[in-house]
Amino acid sequence: MTAAESQPIEDRLDERLRNYWLDRVRMHTQDSYAGIGMSKFPEDLRTYDHLLWETDANVVVEIGTQFGGSALWFRDHLVAFARYRPRLPRPLVISLDLDQTTARDLISQVDPDYESTICLVAGDVRDTSSAIAIKQEVPPGSRCLVVEYSAHTYETTSMALSHFSSLVPSGGCFVVEDGCVDIEEMRLDDAWPRGVLAALDDWLATSASSEFERRRDLERYGLTCHPRGYLQRKG
Repeated sequence: MTAAESQPIEDRLDERLRNYWLDRVRMHTQDSYAGIGMSKFPEDLRTYDHLLWETDANVVVEIGTQFGGSALWFRDHLVAFARYRPRLPRPLVISLDLDQTTARDLISQVDPDYESTICLVAGDVRDTSSAIAIKQEVPPGSRCLVVEYSAHTYETTSMALSHFSSLVPSGGCFVVEDGCVDIEEMRLDDAWPRGVLAALDDWLATSASSEFERRRDLERYGLTCHPRGYLQRKG
């Protein structure tokens, strides 16, 4: 993967930049894709474009569905890239959340045939049974991009890394989203959870993470909700 020339985002923001950041955060929480809620920065979505292409991903495993907008976005980009790479297995998004009722309703309104390319799995990231169910849906020979977007707590982040890092192939990526919740200058609300970066740092200090490296250079557009969260399996 080609390293970007831009410098990673700094954790400390001056007052003017912090106000700009908070305005952007407020705006993106009200954003949507194809009419379905999707809380992701355009800069992070552009980075995902690069990761999908550069890692030859044909499957996205998304831990945390919310309204389903990002599952639809990932599916559409996988399908678009598949036109240029017909040798890859079929495009597929597998998305896990506690309750998929809202996501199913909203996605089906946009694409009644979504089930051929989007698999919505109801389950808890903390349960081993959920990991087993997800892995059973991954077609043989697939290259997965894993996106952790669950409750943004220490426990859920730790369990996502433990349960799903094995799905990432050589050269593939695991993205732990929303580490911004642990950086004081980036917090929009005192009610935001905490623990993402602590869980990530602790996992990276274990032998289970020995094949992964943190890629700060992938924070290539200056603003990201996922500081320190881009991981790549070596190879």
